[in-house]
Amino acid sequence: MDTRGFYDELADRYDLIYADWDASTARQGRALDALLTAALGPGPHTVLDNACGIGTQSLGLAALGHRVTGTDLSPASVARAAREAAQRSFALPVAVADMRALPFADASFDAVVCADNALPHLLTAEDVCAALAETRRVLRPGGLLLLSTRPYGELIGARPQSEAPRVRTGPDGRTITFQLWQWHADGERYDVELFQLLPTGDTWTTRTSSATYWALPEGETAGYVRRVGFADPLWHAPADTGFHQPVLAARRPAGP
Repeated sequence: MDTRGFYDELADRYDLIYADWDASTARQGRALDALLTAALGPGPHTVLDNACGIGTQSLGLAALGHRVTGTDLSPASVARAAREAAQRSFALPVAVADMRALPFADASFDAVVCADNALPHLLTAEDVCAALAETRRVLRPGGLLLLSTRPYGELIGARPQSEAPRVRTGPDGRTITFQLWQWHADGERYDVELFQLLPTGDTWTTRTSSATYWALPEGETAGYVRRVGFADPLWHAPADTGFHQPVLAARRPAGP
């Protein structure tokens, strides 16, 4: 399954990955807001959530007053993000877009967020650099990139075969989500099979989705960020931010 198909198929049940999706959107919004404020000063800021999915980060940031626009490769995901925002009376313009070709003018945003391991869906250096260059283009001079991935510096050595199950308890019962990982021969890319066991009366319905990632260690990711013209990339650990993944912060230089 391609990346778009993976997220289109997951859009109606992506929130079930979380024990409490609403609480997670609020927690992630606070963590990102603290990074935005530290770099850019008090908001609200104009933010592009690039690869917004169903709105996990967008909703958290919008709730804190930021002017958020969401883009994603998946039409089903951005449609759900728009519905979720409307239900909360948040303004959240959305668009279907590839992060390598963003539909915005130069210098449109104070900050761009690319979170939740979205960039590693791009499997070549050329595509990664194209996406990062587009991010730089739509940032105003002095603007901020916030990028989160899994901690691949640790994972690429261990090459885990699975991820621990997550359990959500809802009105219909428990939903269990887990992943199996199949590493490619190059030792860097891997396929994920995401399984969800959905309660159906006294039994379970199994849904599966698959996608491929490139396990770029933090140093290599920072190198690509520098290559396209960002300044001072710095990784922030989850213990310091409260975000669930390491977050790289970098600035578009204020000059040309």
